[in-house]
Amino acid sequence: MPDLDAVVVGSGPNGLAAAVALAREGWRVLVREGAAELGGGARTAELTLPGFLHDPCSAVHPLAVGSPFLRTLPLAAHGLEWVEPPAALAHPFDDGTAALLSRSPGETAATLDAADARAWPALLAPLAERFHDLAEDVLGAVVHLPRHPLLLARFGASGVLPAVALAGARFRGPRARALFAGIAGHAGAPLGRSPTAAYGLLLGAAAHAVGWPVPRGGAGRISAALAAVLRDHGGDVELGRWVRSLDDLPPARATLLDLAPRGVLAVAGARLPPAFRRRLERWRHGPGAFKLDWALAGAIPWRAPECARAGTVHLGGTLEEIAAALDEAWRGLPPARPFVLLAQPSLFDPSRAPPGRHTAWAYCHVPSGFDGDATAAVEAQVERFAPGFRDLVLARAARGPVDLDRENPNLVGGDVGAGACGLRQTVARPRVLAPWSTPLPGLFLCSAATPPGGGVHGMCGWHAARAALAAGRR
Repeated sequence: MPDLDAVVVGSGPNGLAAAVALAREGWRVLVREGAAELGGGARTAELTLPGFLHDPCSAVHPLAVGSPFLRTLPLAAHGLEWVEPPAALAHPFDDGTAALLSRSPGETAATLDAADARAWPALLAPLAERFHDLAEDVLGAVVHLPRHPLLLARFGASGVLPAVALAGARFRGPRARALFAGIAGHAGAPLGRSPTAAYGLLLGAAAHAVGWPVPRGGAGRISAALAAVLRDHGGDVELGRWVRSLDDLPPARATLLDLAPRGVLAVAGARLPPAFRRRLERWRHGPGAFKLDWALAGAIPWRAPECARAGTVHLGGTLEEIAAALDEAWRGLPPARPFVLLAQPSLFDPSRAPPGRHTAWAYCHVPSGFDGDATAAVEAQVERFAPGFRDLVLARAARGPVDLDRENPNLVGGDVGAGACGLRQTVARPRVLAPWSTPLPGLFLCSAATPPGGGVHGMCGWHAARAALAAGRR
């Protein structure tokens, strides 16, 4: 493309969102992707057997349907269709019952202990009722002038706490505490650390407001739709073109890197001032993920039948057990009883598997760079709540942190969250002020290592594009 205005390196959701945001403003944009396939962490592939569609990374997308930017795009016109299960999440217990996180806070509370019948709606309903307002502020920079200050203050007062502290203060029964702990466990950090409660609040409120849907046909449909919108605005994508240095790129007014700090250093480190290089070098990554995809002969035989109504199932039992598993992974110990996050999209999207067959997706947190095999531990947790599960496995694809890092260089050590959860890195991601800009004129950062962090929402890219547009006007 001659006379480019911007080059975006990386075609993950943030890179594509940045490119779309710039192209909608009339900029001529090129996205350059090293892999042979579009999408980064939002892809779909036949990982096990022909006809079984799996999502190698992201699978369930509450923040995509709730994204202030993605909601403005005509993604449906380009084939993206959302499928919302009857319940966002099931959390089974050893007594054969389960808590269900559904659209209604009251119906959710009815699956908890009677002592928490009012506590769950009191905590989550006010945030869910104004979820889109909340998302505008939470999915922005940490330091900014809030558009909804009272709502953000309400969220922040609880979100800044460790998840175990908030759960202990607000809930009396073990079912609500476990349900909240599992949602907060998406942070991939010890639940005794701040601000893990924020994950539980944001994702819990999203479940009540917009659900936890899956894209019909797989996560790759999100990337394909974004790329189609980009092309509608004159942009283009090049695949199979690894960028080793800024010198590999064509001239442009702005360069946006959808790269983890390690990748930014590799591509641009020689040109960055020493102080900024040191800041990137100090970036800490969280535990890795051990990921399993299964081709199944039938639906998972949950002991708690209500689990079949949910797109996502959290397998970890009590708050204490979940907290212990996350703490062990953080301390470098492979958990014997991991906290398992499982998705079963084919129950609600038959396109994912041949007739009568099913797919399932699961991961647990393990130490960064873990090169062992956690298959048995993960499947034992599934079997614990669904006896007979192993008998249904036709094929499996197992990928640990080393594999994930090799496939996608942004998943450093297998970290799917783009950085360790903690107050310091939440505030300075990777720095407090102007987090999407760099000291090098025309160079911007748009990966999930910038605010608002991990998740398929495109907001890191949107913010970086706004920074590039503002610099271009000066």
